[in-house]
Amino acid sequence: MRDTLPAVVAAPPAPAEAHAEMTTATQRAGIAAERRGGAGVRQLMRDYVTLTKPRIISLLLVTTVTPMFIAPRGWPSLAAVLWTMLGGYLMAGGANAINMFIDRDIDAHMPRTKLRPIPSGRMSPAHVLVFGVTLGAAAFATFALRVNLLSALLALAGLLYYVFIYTRWLKRTSPQNIVIGGAAGAFPPLVGWAAATGEVSLTAAYLFLIVFFWTPPHFWALALVKQKDYGRVGVPMAPNVWGERETMRQMLFYTLIMIPVTLAPVTYGGLGLVYGVSAAVLGLWFLRDVVRVMNAGDFTRPAWTLYRNSLLYLALLFAAMAVDGVVPGARVGHDPIILRDPDIAAAAR
Repeated sequence: MRDTLPAVVAAPPAPAEAHAEMTTATQRAGIAAERRGGAGVRQLMRDYVTLTKPRIISLLLVTTVTPMFIAPRGWPSLAAVLWTMLGGYLMAGGANAINMFIDRDIDAHMPRTKLRPIPSGRMSPAHVLVFGVTLGAAAFATFALRVNLLSALLALAGLLYYVFIYTRWLKRTSPQNIVIGGAAGAFPPLVGWAAATGEVSLTAAYLFLIVFFWTPPHFWALALVKQKDYGRVGVPMAPNVWGERETMRQMLFYTLIMIPVTLAPVTYGGLGLVYGVSAAVLGLWFLRDVVRVMNAGDFTRPAWTLYRNSLLYLALLFAAMAVDGVVPGARVGHDPIILRDPDIAAAAR
């Protein structure tokens, strides 16, 4: 693992430091721990929760559970939903903890991350690694034993992709890190769909693509605000390599791809008109925020607004899918199967 800082790349001039309220949930948790003294069993429990990044996981669970209700198999049982949510939380939490283990060297040098459990000294690296691996193993067992094997394999693939493709490989080597590596965050819809049906269909693939194309403008908005942090430790985020204006143009590019992708399932009946209208309106809202960042003299606050609103955008988009799913006759198209659980495939033969 990496224990030394990479060479620091030259960073372009950055805007003034972000305002005090422009902090992430993990950063606020670290500040609170420092004020409390950072010791004791209660603080240890808080740090375990911090390692999993619960605010981020809450959105991942929305994109996991919603497909279970719109998949063409009727509503899932409460037990299936609860087991899927538990497995999803454990798998994402394990991935986030392992990520903090790998990034411990650079986390110590960024104001946004220096108060995380490892760089603050509240937890040892080995402790965090064991915690993350244990969560991942428990998640796989939960899916495999209580849901189905396909959902377990897809969830594990998401963890491995995040840890090895994004964190270990691309994050420190390429400004495309969040484009290619960000695909890890698009696995939850596939997991949820497979949990409900034992299959992955064309509509599930489109849900994957929606999150995939949403990720670059969402994360680059944060990178614009926090680019000094990334430049300080040599992480080649887009604003530090391409410059601010090119990053904004790329944000617009991915937004203009994302909006038609959100509408594509309506064209063959995978999702209905209620969702389609909602997706169009939400897409215009997202696009407006991107354009505001591009037109701002000081983009710091508009970029932070875009970052926060993009989280709400994705939650509302998936909520619109859920509403669409309860409208009678909303979806009448054929949804081709792409991947099928091994047990289901064997039974079909």
